Amino acid sequence: MLALLGALAWFVVIQPARSFLANWQTPGATSQSQQQGQQQGQQTTPQTGSPDGTDTGTAAQAAPLTRAEVQQFVRVRRKVSAAMGSSFTGVQQVWTDIQNGQNPNLLQVMTVLREAGSSVGAARQAQAAALTAEGMTPERYAQVRSGVNRALGVPNIDFAQAAQSLQSGQLPDLNRDVQTGTAQEKALVNPFQKELTDTAALGLLGL
Repeated sequence: MLALLGALAWFVVIQPARSFLANWQTPGATSQSQQQGQQQGQQTTPQTGSPDGTDTGTAAQAAPLTRAEVQQFVRVRRKVSAAMGSSFTGVQQVWTDIQNGQNPNLLQVMTVLREAGSSVGAARQAQAAALTAEGMTPERYAQVRSGVNRALGVPNIDFAQAAQSLQSGQLPDLNRDVQTGTAQEKALVNPFQKELTDTAALGLLGL
């Protein structure tokens, strides 16, 4: 019985998480991100907080967003959205549920990881290429994304981190805490409000 439960946990929980992370950490996206960081003179040693090496815990200390950076973010997000195609339906549903006041559950997390796993690698590569074209580091992009998420009311849920927790045999933190965006962040995001709201679910994937 225990062996059966262990096998079930492997195929239903751990394997989808490992597959998602393997696609997330694609060699193409990783090498392009590192090369970009070197070109910008930035440290590329992975930090704590996110599977892609960005430090999501320093958003409060980050420099304020600028109009140019939000415009860069929008252009990068368009490339990422195109690369994902329709494979983020599950996370889009989670975003809709969150807007209706519901917390995501473990079943929804597994659905998202299975659906997005096959496309997240292509999305990460598109993101890395777009960041290189824009001259923006992954670290700064993560900080701008945090500001955009706050302005849009996207909660601090990261399914990439959830996959990392599941792979380690831990339950992910699915608390839908939302930080309030500043007046400046909301004003900068406002011209792109509809477009960024339509793709806000990508923020839950750390994209």
